[in-house]
Amino acid sequence: MKLFSPMNLGELRLNNRLVMAPLTRTRSGAAGIPGEMVAEHYAQRATLGLIVTEGTYPSHAGQGFPGQPGLVTTEQIEGWRRVADGVHAAGGQIVAQVMHAGRVTHEATTGGRQVVGPSAIAIAGETRTYEGKLPYPVPHALNAEELAGVIEEFVQASRNAIAAGLDGVEIHGANGYLLHEFLSPASNQREDAFGGSPAHRARFVIEVVTAVADAIGAGRVGLRISPEHNIQDALETESADVVDTYGALVDALAPLGLAYLSVLHAEPTGTLVQNLRRRFAGPVLVNSGFGAMTTRAEALDLLNDGHAEAVVVGRPAIANPDLAYRWQEDLPLNEPNAATFYGDGPEGYTDYPVLVRA
Repeated sequence: MKLFSPMNLGELRLNNRLVMAPLTRTRSGAAGIPGEMVAEHYAQRATLGLIVTEGTYPSHAGQGFPGQPGLVTTEQIEGWRRVADGVHAAGGQIVAQVMHAGRVTHEATTGGRQVVGPSAIAIAGETRTYEGKLPYPVPHALNAEELAGVIEEFVQASRNAIAAGLDGVEIHGANGYLLHEFLSPASNQREDAFGGSPAHRARFVIEVVTAVADAIGAGRVGLRISPEHNIQDALETESADVVDTYGALVDALAPLGLAYLSVLHAEPTGTLVQNLRRRFAGPVLVNSGFGAMTTRAEALDLLNDGHAEAVVVGRPAIANPDLAYRWQEDLPLNEPNAATFYGDGPEGYTDYPVLVRA
């Protein structure tokens, strides 16, 4: 079965084509340092072909959640070194997802640092902070000089990931966070070279990914996107605009030779995703399981029918550290406990049972 065959993604060498999705778990404390429990969690799942870490902030202003890890301080970098060492000792590969929250945060989470975005447009609703739930603030619209500084934050965080021994990075351009905010016409209403037309809205993401690829090598860099996901007010409701925006993005990145493009979409076999895959002309990972959990049968079909090079899964990997073995042998699965997805202890994090192999 193709799902369980080895493959290369740029410089990454995978034992199978099951990829653990980036999953926010809020277990790194107020200082954003991944500790021994985090290292154990990831090492338990090292038999998956590739682990993508939870979203990890590249600057304190980019922190989105209490308990989120960072790639900024010396202590954070050392924490990630423990994680990388544990995964490698267990035979796995792991990349850090570098995520700037943009406007999806609050000063009560960022330590008083200004919340930023492409335009001064707030998200409707409230966010969890260290002070409880608070309304999303109106973000400061980044100017051109500040954009250059944010690019450098992504670059430095990516260098820090490599220094920590991680195998590469995945740039988070999805789910309504900063880079996705630039892609969406609802959150990006700029009138300069980084807003307006689809090509202009794609420009900032292109510049970030290009700079990171230049810094650590394109073969260690992936990008995650979620066209039409319509989450956290990063709305993309005009199909023609979506095609033009993501087409411009993929066309500009294709020549770089990135390790992969990861696409979160409800219809991974549909025209939009498969057209982007052809235009990217490199390894494409697909993830359909945001609204509904990806099944073994779906994962097998996606690869056997030639719709992707690898499959990204979330909740099955949370509840089954030995998911690759269970799916390969078609064995029963543990059920994920949503009540423990977010927290600060081992329950629902490192205590899911594994099957003893005969």
